[in-house]
Formats: sequence, structure tokens, C-alpha cells
Amino acid sequence: MIPLADRFGRVATDLRVSLTDRCNLRCSYCMPAEGLDWLPDDQTLSDDEVKRLIGIAVRRLGVTEVRFTGGEPLVRRGLVDIVRHTHDLGVETSLTTNALGLARTAPALRAAGLDRINVSLDTVRPETFLEITRRDRLADVIAGLEAARDAGLSPLKINAVLLRGVNDDQAGELLQWAMDRAYDLRFIEQMPLDAQHRWNRDTMVTADEIFDRLKADFMLTPHAVPRGSDPAELFDVNGGPATVGIIASVTRPFCGDCDRVRLTADGQIRNCLFAREESDLRSALRAGATDEELARRWVVAMAGKRAGHGIDDPTFLQPDRPMSAIGG
Repeated sequence: MIPLADRFGRVATDLRVSLTDRCNLRCSYCMPAEGLDWLPDDQTLSDDEVKRLIGIAVRRLGVTEVRFTGGEPLVRRGLVDIVRHTHDLGVETSLTTNALGLARTAPALRAAGLDRINVSLDTVRPETFLEITRRDRLADVIAGLEAARDAGLSPLKINAVLLRGVNDDQAGELLQWAMDRAYDLRFIEQMPLDAQHRWNRDTMVTADEIFDRLKADFMLTPHAVPRGSDPAELFDVNGGPATVGIIASVTRPFCGDCDRVRLTADGQIRNCLFAREESDLRSALRAGATDEELARRWVVAMAGKRAGHGIDDPTFLQPDRPMSAIGG
């Protein structure tokens, strides 16, 4: 087995697999109201191609955790079968979703071996949800969360982004809502991954601001368990057992502990979420490359990983691809 190591001594064991760039929401911090030009079907990896590359990552490269992302992975027709295949490889298998359609698919995903789910939800106010996502679907998201919990997909994590002047006054409300339902809430700083390239650090709600907003309503103390490679700084809420996480991707980056590698829906390896270069596995795979050859290409792709994402560097350039096309 060859580890996916970079020149700084980090080893990638956490694979994020984007199954599609398509999404059924239009979140304002991700894409324009009219959506984007989706990948043609012939450029997207087939189910068998996805399964083969995941198998190489696990059997040959030491990957121990696979998380499926999008776009919105629930719109991928072969999702349940891909999850089952991945679970059968003996690795932790998870999913990041907006939960639309989860009420219908949660039991099948659990039966296929899915271990846990992260749901993106920035507000529990219907009018704010409509403003952010441009879709009146909050009730469907809540129904999806409940179905996932009933199916045994717990603990359930919720990922939330605060937008200045939109929902940044709702941090405490969202945390109380999550605690009342035993959901684990994580706030994430807005990152420069929008298709419109309108991200502005000066208007971003920072981790320190999130902490201050929460501290106004709750007593927060650092969680005793070491953080490890987890991107979230955990805090006990009112003495526990409930916790809340704050992911300071921009202001306090955790690149030195990164253990992730990404496979896009069109078969490109990205060694960093903010990388401006990709390594093409799809062309080699379709040209008849062996598993060993594909594994070697993957190792080379990881070797070039930079020390950090460089958002604080004046020369930083936002990736050409938005989050929906990269996968979280």
C-alpha cells in the first residue's frame, strides 16, 4: 500500500467524492439564481468508474473514510449502490447533503451501510431559507433530517454559514433549535468558492464574531477531547453534553493537519479545496490504465500539495470552479 503523502508529511486518508455538480437549491453564496452550466453526462464518471476509483483509494492508497458530496449527491441515481459498494470495502462512509429527498432515501441509504450524514442548513426561518436558497423547501429539509434520525443515521451534523445582514442574527436561535433535537451544529466561515466570485473577506462573518454571538446566549467552554484533524473547534454548551463547532477555514486555517483529498464528478483529483490545479484520472481510466497506473497518478497528484490554502496571501486567486463543482 502506498500512502497519499505530500512533501510536508501529511497523509490523506479522507476522500471526498463529488458525485455530481448539479444541485436543486440556488444558495446565494454558491451560485447564481439561474444556476450553472452542468457537466455533460459523458464527462461525468459512471457508477462503475466511481466505484473503481474508490476501490483503488481504499485498497492501494490507504483511504479509511469516504464522504460523498455534490452539488447535491441525492440527485445521483446510483447513489445507494455506490454507498453499498463503499461500505463493503470496510471504510467509514458518510454523506453531505441539503436533505431535499432525504425523507424518501434515508432508509435505503442506512440499509446500504451509510454511517452518518451532514446536512447543510443555515436557518430555521422559512423566509430566510427562501432568501438564501431561492427555494421554499425548508419543510422538506426538516422532514429529511427527521427521517435520517429515524433511520439510525446519527449523530446528525448540521453545517451552517452565517451571512452578514441575512442570518447572522440567528446563530443562537439555530443552536437552540439543533440542541432541542439532539443535532450537532457546526458553523463554517463563508469561503471564497462562489461561482460569482463575489466573496469579500471584509463582509465575511468571522469565527470570532460567531463565538461572540453565541456567547451572548450560551456559556461556551472548550471541549475536552483533542481536536485532531477535525476542522471544527468544539465547545461545550452550558456545561454539556451538547457541543457546538466553529470551523474557521479562513481566519484560523487548519491546513497543517489536513488529511483530505478530493475526487470531482468528472474524475479530477484535487489535493486542496482551493487548489487551482487538478490531476486528470478520468482520461487515463478511459484509456485503459491499470489500477496500479491510476494509483501512481494519484500519488503524484498528492505530492504537489501546497503547505496551505493561501487565502491570506495577497496573490491568492479563487479557484475557477465553484464549490458545487468541486465537492465539499
